[in-house]
Order: sequence, then C-alpha cells, then structure tokens
Amino acid sequence: MKLNKESIISFIKLNQRVLQVAKRPDREEYYNVARITGLGVIVIGVIGFIISIIAQLAGKI
Repeated sequence: MKLNKESIISFIKLNQRVLQVAKRPDREEYYNVARITGLGVIVIGVIGFIISIIAQLAGKI
C-alpha cells in the first residue's frame, strides 16, 4: 500500500467521522460492560479449573 497525500487525507476524514459519531458511555453502560466482562472472566476461569482437575485425575489413573 502506497502512502500518498490523498490516502492520508481520506484516512483522517474517516477518523474524524468516527470520532464525531462516537459517544462516551454513561455510568450505567460502563457498569454493565464491566459486570459482563467480569462474569466472562470468572466463567472461563471455572472452565479452565475444571479441565485442569479432570486432567490431574486422568493422570493418576
């Protein structure tokens, strides 16, 4: 991909449009995203823990 003046200007205009449309999340939206992300981390951790327990039990047999 060649970088020329037109492509750089086009990229800057595209970024300006995205920044104009984007909004800062309010407190409730931020709390919900944090809660769902934390729940996902916990679920993945529990699944990993269960898999490790099964692997350890299978190694003893």
